Amino acid sequence: MIQFRIDVADVATHRFSVTLTVPAPAAETTVSLPVWIPGSYLVREFGRHLSLLQARQGRQSRPLTQQDKSTWTVSCQGHAALVIQYEVYAFDASVRTAFLDDRRGFFNTTSLCLRVHGREEVPQQVQIGQLPKGWEVATAMPADAGEHTYVSADYDELADHPFELGRFWRGQFEAGGVPHEFVVAGAWPGFDGERLLADAKRICATQIAFWHGRRKPPFARYVFLLNAVEDGYGGLEHRASTALIAKRADLPRAGMASPVPEGYMTLLGLISHEYFHTWNVKRLKPVEFLRYDYTRENYTELLWFFEGFTSYYDDLLLVRAGLLDVPRYLKLLARTVNGVLATPGRQVQSVAEASFDAWVKYYRSDENTPNSTVSYYTKGSLVALLLDLRLRQAGSSLDVLMRALWARCLRTGLTEADVLAEVERLAGAALAGELQTWVHGRDELPLAEALTALGVQVGHESPAWVAALGLRLSEGPITGVQVKSVLRGSAAARAGVSAGDELLAVDGWRIRRLDDARQWLPPEPVPFELTLVRQQRLRTLTLRPEPHPAESWTLTLAESPAAQAQALALRKAWLGR
Repeated sequence: MIQFRIDVADVATHRFSVTLTVPAPAAETTVSLPVWIPGSYLVREFGRHLSLLQARQGRQSRPLTQQDKSTWTVSCQGHAALVIQYEVYAFDASVRTAFLDDRRGFFNTTSLCLRVHGREEVPQQVQIGQLPKGWEVATAMPADAGEHTYVSADYDELADHPFELGRFWRGQFEAGGVPHEFVVAGAWPGFDGERLLADAKRICATQIAFWHGRRKPPFARYVFLLNAVEDGYGGLEHRASTALIAKRADLPRAGMASPVPEGYMTLLGLISHEYFHTWNVKRLKPVEFLRYDYTRENYTELLWFFEGFTSYYDDLLLVRAGLLDVPRYLKLLARTVNGVLATPGRQVQSVAEASFDAWVKYYRSDENTPNSTVSYYTKGSLVALLLDLRLRQAGSSLDVLMRALWARCLRTGLTEADVLAEVERLAGAALAGELQTWVHGRDELPLAEALTALGVQVGHESPAWVAALGLRLSEGPITGVQVKSVLRGSAAARAGVSAGDELLAVDGWRIRRLDDARQWLPPEPVPFELTLVRQQRLRTLTLRPEPHPAESWTLTLAESPAAQAQALALRKAWLGR
């Protein structure tokens, strides 16, 4: 058994101390730290936070030779246990790495635990040693003999278990016959934990029923680890747990108004999204992820399926759980449609290409990102929506497809060919061909017709003025009006506005917000002068707004849908009304 002892070395300087024990080591024992964490597709170089590595057998020190940025080799003598000690700096409050201060500790094992080459398949034990007084430990890793001691079957399982340390709120519920735990760190006093548990239980029960009907899910226990912060949002999925970040203000409170605030609904959507990943990507995987390579990028063109389809189901399953009403769901759906339509990059990059390029584009956004790429989350969710609607018109559904792929590819890994084959089996070759076009093409998705056929009315409204100009801004009383992005083909792009410009005046009048100019500009689109600062120099440009800017979508339940009886029946099967 490979053993790790992890101590809280110094909360003030944010350092964990790690001791790795390797029994009966090879003469040349190689260890390395992952450069990425599954579920977050960016090489993050966790090894940059390791220091003071030293190795010994008994009382004899052994030389450590660094092979590359995250790999070391130890020359051993005999079969005495090899002990490697090192420190890890932990001050990243995201869900992807490690964090430590005087109030809280958190780590993913990919940030702390070296992989012993050739011993990945043996059990890996983690013991949390030195802890500040009053701190607790929360993780989904199975407990082993000894206080705060846990064990995984192999390194892949070890890498899939985050740990929360500190003083935190915790509660339990059961769903699908399986115990679930919810841990919340950093919450304001008096947050409504019982409401959070009740709503999480409904989400979990709905998803377990989605995948397994009345049967139990494929895990013995599940843990939610939520870090409540002043401002933040995100999650990272694991096989039997998830790490979440949300705003404190978005947690439920006693007497919360109905309908629930948008922030809390966003949190429920995050919980739903990460829990759905328990099946879709953590067990049903792309074939490329059946065996992770922790030393480099692991490419796949299927993130549109694993992230996009999960993004489609996260809010839809809130509807089925009775936590989100249909009109509000349609507003969220319209927001996704409008977000994609406002991204010129959708005409530059397909969702398959976006999936493959995630390693260099998605997590490295800049001022040109909206013009050069499309999100495999949002456009992928629209591909899922369109496929679901078309499958329902053919007498099937995306639900049936997902369960069929689970049965077909759970052990072998999923390929695009598997998806297309199941679509063809359920609805014919024509739809499979269309899906391939949606995934690899850059044309607009034919959503309006499909939505109308299921009793959803597609409307249009004028876009916000700043958006119609093709500008994405950062506005504040101190920072002023800063241009973050200029959208390809827009009025602002044609006028020569650039990211980084500071906007000062419209037609000679000082502005604090660009929208201030609407008070004196006529309602119809007319050219105007825009004064700005670029690299400390004043510039004045002429903007000529589009006479007919692209309109935003609205989605509502149709009062009298075409082919009413059939449309209403299909819509009820889809949305419940």
